Amino acid sequence: MTEVSQIAGAYLKHVIKGDKVECSSIAKNYLDQSHSFTELYEHILKKALYDVGVLWETNKISVATEHMATAITESILNELYVNYNFRVNGNKKAVLTCVENEQHQVGIKMVADTFESHGWETFFLGTGIPVHELIAFIHQTNPKVLAISLSVYFNFLNLNKMLESITSEFPNLEIIIGGQAFNNITFEFENSYPATRIIRNLFELHQYIETKHE
Repeated sequence: MTEVSQIAGAYLKHVIKGDKVECSSIAKNYLDQSHSFTELYEHILKKALYDVGVLWETNKISVATEHMATAITESILNELYVNYNFRVNGNKKAVLTCVENEQHQVGIKMVADTFESHGWETFFLGTGIPVHELIAFIHQTNPKVLAISLSVYFNFLNLNKMLESITSEFPNLEIIIGGQAFNNITFEFENSYPATRIIRNLFELHQYIETKHE
């Protein structure tokens, strides 16, 4: 087992126990070892939450424990946020949301932080936004990019309906989508929505931002 795997495993162990203090300490110590926020998000927090999801899906932990682990991780993101040094450029805007009926917003919060680290102004909407409300908000803010998170594969049909409505209203709006559910979806999905791109991880997201919009 690599050192990173050991750290992610330790975080997983403590987060399902509800030990926020130890989880926060693990995250801060990892950053103190000269790792980037992206490495922390991708290799430790995201890895641990994906494992939490598997534990829940296989009935090894309760939904209450799964929600607690998610809430602890989101609180740590907010705690670490103050260490970012953002310089926002209002000409670059991104709207970030989840597919309807999704309950998890930690992943899209990581995406929002990544956009902000590149100077983007972000509008983080989280979960529970009806498509018609999202469309109205896009009209209001006129973003360059819409980012959508899909964590649960069973919500894939909701994503399709969402994309059909949005691309009909905004045919030229760039849309990026990602999340744990895309472990089971191939890149052929993108052929149905030419303006849509699947982003597999935060390192790909950095490259996307740098090559497309810097």
